[in-house]
Amino acid sequence: MILKRIIAIVIGYIFGLFLSGYLLGKTKHKDITTMGSGNAGTTNTLRMFGWKAGLITLLGDILKTLLAIFVVWLLFHRSEPEGVRLLELYAGFGTILGHNFPFYMCLRKGEKKKGGKGIACTGALMIAFCPIEVPIGLSIFIVTVILTKYVSLGSILGLISFFIQTVVFGELGWLDVTTAYKTEIYILAAAIMLLGIVRHHENIKRLLNGTENKFSLKKKEEGTEK
Repeated sequence: MILKRIIAIVIGYIFGLFLSGYLLGKTKHKDITTMGSGNAGTTNTLRMFGWKAGLITLLGDILKTLLAIFVVWLLFHRSEPEGVRLLELYAGFGTILGHNFPFYMCLRKGEKKKGGKGIACTGALMIAFCPIEVPIGLSIFIVTVILTKYVSLGSILGLISFFIQTVVFGELGWLDVTTAYKTEIYILAAAIMLLGIVRHHENIKRLLNGTENKFSLKKKEEGTEK
């Protein structure tokens, strides 16, 4: 299973490299990683290019995660019927890693290039791995953004809810996984949550300082979003 875990992560990472926001920007002859916050995720794309571009980016990032998980399921559901759920989670984790840390950006010298923060990918992971987590996680995100106008805060609370729900539903026996893999699933869910929170470290600083940007559907001018 160790090799299969690695394969699942690699498959996920490869899918994660397809940054919808970055590719969309290239069709406009612009580099989203040099605009606004520099992130290639949904929020920055929406702010820089408008809501249609943001929606396309969101759907693209969700789709690549679902595809990665589906490919891993196709490969291993027969040979690892009891462990395939764990491998699906590894595939989702790999997609988040590829999305957050695309090698072709990390290799650019002298430039701070960013992938995304993995929130859309994590949401897609919830859809594929444990759909019953989605209503609570999505509700927490939406209500938080509506009340505070902070997408970052909604994302962080959504990540925390993902981990808590995974543990709760796992203990209730609703994840369809064997006892042998439950602890590993909890650890992996915690790693996904912590990675997402760490990726929001700049946002957390701004939230504490009261300088975080509030959500708006209005398109920003280049260079105004930090």
